[in-house]
Amino acid sequence: MTKSILITGCSSGIGHDAAHGLRARGWRVFASCRKQADCDRLIAEGFESPCLDYADEASVEAALAEVLAATGGTLDALYNNGAFACPGAVEDLPRGALRAIFETNLFGYHDLTRRVIPVMRAQGHGRIINCSSVLGLVPMKWRGAYVATKFAMEGLTDVLRIEMQGSGIEVILIEPGPITSRIRENAIPHFEKWIDWEHSARAAEYAALRGRLYESQGPDQFELPASAVTRKLIHALESRRPQARYYVTVPTYLMGFARRLLPTRALDWLIAKG
Repeated sequence: MTKSILITGCSSGIGHDAAHGLRARGWRVFASCRKQADCDRLIAEGFESPCLDYADEASVEAALAEVLAATGGTLDALYNNGAFACPGAVEDLPRGALRAIFETNLFGYHDLTRRVIPVMRAQGHGRIINCSSVLGLVPMKWRGAYVATKFAMEGLTDVLRIEMQGSGIEVILIEPGPITSRIRENAIPHFEKWIDWEHSARAAEYAALRGRLYESQGPDQFELPASAVTRKLIHALESRRPQARYYVTVPTYLMGFARRLLPTRALDWLIAKG
């Protein structure tokens, strides 16, 4: 029988590639997006594409209901992928900025996951895969809001994995490093909304950040295409014994190793050196 998967954040990048890659392998893919215009584009590409906004509980509920109505009440896998960044120094992040990014990057994941678990428990199997980041392993300057959500997701996912043992539900993390995507461009509206950089004690330091944010610097030295994530996702979905974590890109492997090996101060120095 055809297996079904709900993927979030499919408008571009990792989610878009995953939707195409899994459909090519015979999966029934529900490729959700936050904006209806993006859903319409995916529908034109032949996908079933419910509109799902993590920050809106009613949207999460309605999207899952649409998927379950289409499948007859089953779902083999969930890939929580949609997320955004809000760059800026930690001291310049207002409460509202953190509230907004946690609503999408963590609370939305958690809400959708909780709604899916009873479906998977009733059918006796399922896979829940959360897209984290190398920044769920180590911190990086100017990325405090995003790092906070990914660190929190790592902890919540680890506990859920342990709690789901014996249920038939596998809980898995994918941790990409630099991947070709639109995360930089998509972060600009959040930076402009929340960061009052001109009145910051670090105003002079923001010149370099704004340069990287507004002007493409070309591919990162270790950047890989989104298909590199899809390859790990396929293993996580189709392997009889999936790993708990899948690293993607050289920086993730290096930082995972460094975090286990180095004292905190030494790791801070290494990260600061870039």
